[in-house]
Amino acid sequence: MPRRRPGALRAERGTYGDRRPPAWTRALPPVDRLPSDAAAAAHWARPGRADEIADLLSRYRTFLRRPGSPLLLAPSPCPACPGCARDDIAVVRDELADLHRALPPVARTALGRVLRGLDAQFRRRTLPEWDPPADRWADWSGRPLGWWHRRVYEDT
Repeated sequence: MPRRRPGALRAERGTYGDRRPPAWTRALPPVDRLPSDAAAAAHWARPGRADEIADLLSRYRTFLRRPGSPLLLAPSPCPACPGCARDDIAVVRDELADLHRALPPVARTALGRVLRGLDAQFRRRTLPEWDPPADRWADWSGRPLGWWHRRVYEDT
């Protein structure tokens, strides 16, 4: 008996492995510019977080739509408060990176495609810091921060 080809096994298993989102997830509201399959996967894998993805992408786009060039990042006036911390666009980009890592493959790929376009615009419209302070290289736990933290802020 011939063995089954990998493509046939994947097709039988579905795109999401054993965790295929139910059909009703396709009726959920779309997530900011993600295809319907990716939005359904985001709703199903992270209940309640799909709206958060849309909100974070909206904040990122709002920052990039500001007039003038170069854009300067603004530090949050109250970094301890979760709502106020999102005034700093680097924190918004951190949260998008965390959500991106937590999504299933289909949604991760679609969100990655959206983020690559926004990041290219972010790099083009902001300036890199030539000599960033040491606190912009790693967070309090020692985990390295993303490149978006090493851009010029208003107060520097």
